[in-house]
Amino acid sequence: MARSALTLAALATSAVAGLDLVGVQGFGSASGGDYDAALLTGRDGRHWIVRVPRSERAEAEQSADLVALRALSPGVRARLPFSVSSFAGQAPVAGTRAVVSEFVYGTKVPLGAIGPALGAASGRAIAAIHALPTSVVADAGLPQHSAGDGHRAALALIDRAAATGLVPAALLQRWREAGTDTGLWQYTPCVINGSLGSDAILSSGDEVTGVLDWHGLRVGDPAIDLQWLLGASEDTVDAAFSAYAAARGPLDLRLRQRAALVAELEVARWLLHGAEVRSTDIVDDAVEMMSRLVDDVHADVMHPITPHTAPILGLDEVKDLLERTEQRRAAG
Repeated sequence: MARSALTLAALATSAVAGLDLVGVQGFGSASGGDYDAALLTGRDGRHWIVRVPRSERAEAEQSADLVALRALSPGVRARLPFSVSSFAGQAPVAGTRAVVSEFVYGTKVPLGAIGPALGAASGRAIAAIHALPTSVVADAGLPQHSAGDGHRAALALIDRAAATGLVPAALLQRWREAGTDTGLWQYTPCVINGSLGSDAILSSGDEVTGVLDWHGLRVGDPAIDLQWLLGASEDTVDAAFSAYAAARGPLDLRLRQRAALVAELEVARWLLHGAEVRSTDIVDDAVEMMSRLVDDVHADVMHPITPHTAPILGLDEVKDLLERTEQRRAAG
């Protein structure tokens, strides 16, 4: 049963000494989602969010988010052209904890509604994250993955998916050829958010005002932070990647191709998730997605991952793939 906004407000006042509230309202879904949450208004006019996780997975993400937020010191935040939430306090509740953090202002824009201007702003925002010194991650004891680590992880993922015997031969061939294309994996690891999607980007007009969901903060492949943008319109994708390249320079000539592969491999992750939790529905859904993926890539000859592979998904198909995978993962 979801906790009421008043109950959450009481937990918040226990978590943060001196918190003087004059208003509270529910935040997010009352029956679904990962958290019980409320928006709090302080007497000083400031706003806060209190959240209590509803599952072990959400609790783990919340814990990782707190570690990441602590790693983003005031000096680090000053390098970013957007706001990042700050931890305010926590209180134990029913075997878990209520966490209070500063509210970040902005609007979440659905992926399909992101236009070229906001796409470009998103590209610049991501570039700013990737320009942070890797010591931010190292000093916090967070993961640091080399390009070789990323390559090996992709190969292992492909092999695990292949072992199910459910990946279509044409799709498996393309993934394996991409995996052996050494040029695709020649990139410089950088600080990445690791959990970006349209729900993590807050904006006002065509400017990014905040970035949420820092539980995946690490050093790794920059393509991971950019792959979600491939679900937008072609003009938006072009604007986002152009703005990113202008901010970061031509450091990674195969970035967009590798981002597309990362997006495709989300289907393999979904298949393996279904196998791990022994869900016939999830496995069947993944098989259907892979079948559609084969049809889609053969219909689009314009964007190959490598000179030897079949073409990658068209932008509309990538959008559908990312949205369906996100929905299924949340449900699972």
